[in-house]
Amino acid sequence: MTRANVKKVVLAYSGGLDTSAIIPWLKENYDCEVVAFAADVGQGDEELEGLHEKALRSGASECHIVDLKEAFIADYVFPTITTGAVYEGEYLLGTSMARPIIAKAQVELARKVGADALCHGCTGKGNDQVRFEGTFAALAPDLTVIAPWREWDMVSREDLLAYLAERDIPTTASATKIYSRDANAWHISHEGGELEDPWCEPSKQVWTMTVDPEDAPNEAERVMLSFHKGRLTAVNGETLSPYQSLVRLNALAAAHGVGRIDIVENRLVGMKSRGCYETPGGTVLMAAYKALETLVLDKAALKHRESLGLEFSHVMYDGRWFTPLCQSLLAGAAVFAELVTGDIVVKLYKGQATVVQRRSENSLYSEDFATFGADDVYDQKHAEGFIRLYSLSSRIAALHKGKTS
Repeated sequence: MTRANVKKVVLAYSGGLDTSAIIPWLKENYDCEVVAFAADVGQGDEELEGLHEKALRSGASECHIVDLKEAFIADYVFPTITTGAVYEGEYLLGTSMARPIIAKAQVELARKVGADALCHGCTGKGNDQVRFEGTFAALAPDLTVIAPWREWDMVSREDLLAYLAERDIPTTASATKIYSRDANAWHISHEGGELEDPWCEPSKQVWTMTVDPEDAPNEAERVMLSFHKGRLTAVNGETLSPYQSLVRLNALAAAHGVGRIDIVENRLVGMKSRGCYETPGGTVLMAAYKALETLVLDKAALKHRESLGLEFSHVMYDGRWFTPLCQSLLAGAAVFAELVTGDIVVKLYKGQATVVQRRSENSLYSEDFATFGADDVYDQKHAEGFIRLYSLSSRIAALHKGKTS
């Protein structure tokens, strides 16, 4: 499809500098109608306040703000937790998990308003362009995709500010923005500024969601999480929706400085990037879930679930949610999740989330067998035969080596 054939575009709109400039740029370069789309995934009211009016002032014909908070946590975050996915050992995939539901809702709006194109403000250096366009390809391959950062000749914040000023389009952005941030109910990410130097320790102004662990309370706090078949159902005995349970955990954990990480990660496009992430409630939730798994899954099952988690971390990070591989991995994890029922108590203290109590009706732990005291259920003499058979191949190899040396 050529530019002349694009009549109506649905733009993933945040109200930031980039997407504010994209609206007039689309109208000038594609001579098309622009419909702004914003997803509420729990980033906070302050980011959504005035967004509708701002989009219209920038030249959009409409602005749709879609509430996706509950669906985001229930249908994307919770299933991911059951896989145990953690990217490169530390990153809890906060930005990655939000992209498929946002892009899916954008496609749905495009169908509703009769658009023939989709647009996003992702740069050509990042992962999000792949995540958005991977979803577009899976759900709407017939729609044209426009990525202005790969087309226009603007290369800096100063360029974008000048572009808007020339057109008398108001913006609250300035050339002095230090950090690039992305927030949702699960986490907030921070990039840019001093973080571009991996030798530079993050300053206090980087962190916005959690208390500095050094300033956190001197008294520990305990929180109980209750699960039923892999789903969090209650916090401290109170039944809450998926989203509200995370809101509660975020508040509790953030007050104790829990959930901060500072990492250098491998982007999908090949470069490394340094980022700081805050995932307070998610850190507690993941710790609790994994602790309950250790109680109810046997060694072989847990080993396989761990392999699912490693693979799924890349599937999610790389934007492959709407693929058969993703669905296969989720289905496999769901089998194990059927057993994850019980209660976990996590102690929050000075940036740490430590599991201190656990119980489950499906527990495989038996004090009768595990005790260091006297018992009537385990004959320790039987271990000799087990070890002899378990190490038989090593014994044979050693004997063979002795004969040939």
